[in-house]
Amino acid sequence: MRKFIIAAASLVATSAAFGQFFFQRAPQEPPQMQPAQKLGYAEKIIETYYVDTVNTDRLVQDAIVAMLKNLDPHSTYSDPEETKELTQPLEGNFSGIGVQFNMLNDTLFVIQTTSGGPSEKVGILPGDRILQAGDSVISGVKSPNSRILKILRGPKGTRVNLKVLRKGVEEPIVFSVVRDDIPIYSVDAAYMADPETGYIRISRFAEETAAEFDKAFFDLKKQGMKNLIVDLEDNGGGYLGAAHELASRFLRRGDLVVYTDGPQTGTQVYGAQRDGYFLDGRLVVTVNQYSASASEITAGAVQDNDRGLVVGRRTFGKGLVQRPFPFPDGSMIRLTVSKYYTPSGRCIQKPYTPGDEDEYRADILHRYQSGEFSSADSIHFPDSLRFETLRNHRPVYAAGGIMPDLFVPIDTTAYSDYYRDLVAKGIINRYCITYVDDNRKELKREYPTERAFLDNFRVKPEMMRTIVEMGVADSVKYNDDEFNRSRPMMETIVKGIIGRDLFETSTYFKVVNPVLSPTYREALDLINDRERYSRLLRGES
Repeated sequence: MRKFIIAAASLVATSAAFGQFFFQRAPQEPPQMQPAQKLGYAEKIIETYYVDTVNTDRLVQDAIVAMLKNLDPHSTYSDPEETKELTQPLEGNFSGIGVQFNMLNDTLFVIQTTSGGPSEKVGILPGDRILQAGDSVISGVKSPNSRILKILRGPKGTRVNLKVLRKGVEEPIVFSVVRDDIPIYSVDAAYMADPETGYIRISRFAEETAAEFDKAFFDLKKQGMKNLIVDLEDNGGGYLGAAHELASRFLRRGDLVVYTDGPQTGTQVYGAQRDGYFLDGRLVVTVNQYSASASEITAGAVQDNDRGLVVGRRTFGKGLVQRPFPFPDGSMIRLTVSKYYTPSGRCIQKPYTPGDEDEYRADILHRYQSGEFSSADSIHFPDSLRFETLRNHRPVYAAGGIMPDLFVPIDTTAYSDYYRDLVAKGIINRYCITYVDDNRKELKREYPTERAFLDNFRVKPEMMRTIVEMGVADSVKYNDDEFNRSRPMMETIVKGIIGRDLFETSTYFKVVNPVLSPTYREALDLINDRERYSRLLRGES
């Protein structure tokens, strides 16, 4: 009884502490509370009185996520681990052992080592299998790539012993690797598409993007480049500052790149601070429905300033600017603080309903179902969204994305459910890894240079038969009609992946672009047709 009285008294005292605030005034004059104060009270009440044990950290995180969800689709919260994964690709480097790897049958295969990186320095080779890193067993353990990355990455200067199995060597070899800064590149490929046309593909807009672009550009310039294709297809964006830097390479001093405006941040103007170094050659920027954010800033600046032409399909339509707000524990809020506008004054953000993120994400599917990817005639813009480019006064529209100057329909003629299932099971990638691993020495001897590989390598019928057999063994039912429809595409992709693993990432695009990318082919044709290029740039059909 005494224990009950003490517990009851404690409860009354605690209740009084919370209740004093609420009952200190008469009912007809309810107290006013700040939103943050109310949120803190709610959390404290739950923590103190809820019938079960509560993870308050999780509770607060869920509350933050719920608040942001009711704002817009791009205001987000990330925990410390998610924040690290989000920021590393944009910061331009991380600390690790310096290998590109692939997991095949629970075995980690080294595809390439970073040039001059820690693994290359100690003698690790493409084709090596990493069995163990420190005390962590890798081989034979089903692990997601995220776990493998955590094992291989670590603070700069730390040492890790790698147990490696090499083809032709009976016993595993132990390498002692000192982790170092490893660059994350945003320029995937740079090569001469023809004797006068350079091609540069950018996968993201990160801290080092402009510097990487500069290097690629001047390397191509030495090879005789006069005109340029900048490939931003599937580029989901990144830093606004990187887009500002890149677009400035093509513009004259004082030309507007983009401006942002928000009720709390005011107007921020981003212009070219000096003449760019590529002002006269013909310029084409390629985009598609997955080109977003910083990609749209770059494409919009080129288009609105009449500096070049945009080729492809309507872009994603993200015109909201997020500012990161980090917390001391490593978590972060990325909050939309303003909208951005292209030089002509367009905000290309597509419509959204706060809290209805599923419908927002389904927009791409709706576009596909409406026929937009196949025909430009399915896209209609009201006059209220009409703007004009700054020099030639061509019509452009603020219509949920950047509409290209030259539309290129998607090509699905070689696509099939059979091919889709092979890719979903990872069959084609697994085959290529195994093929290169089994034949690396012979391939290097027969194709000592990339040029020799591009000109002479052929995917043989027996290679395709092996892929079919691997598919059947992994429950991918063979379909003769669909196989024959997709075969030319599959052979091209197989050659591209093998070339990439033997040489570099650019090799893949050199193989695949001329055969499988109608946007690339159209861009190349356009840039070499001076009269047509000039006509479109003047706004003439």
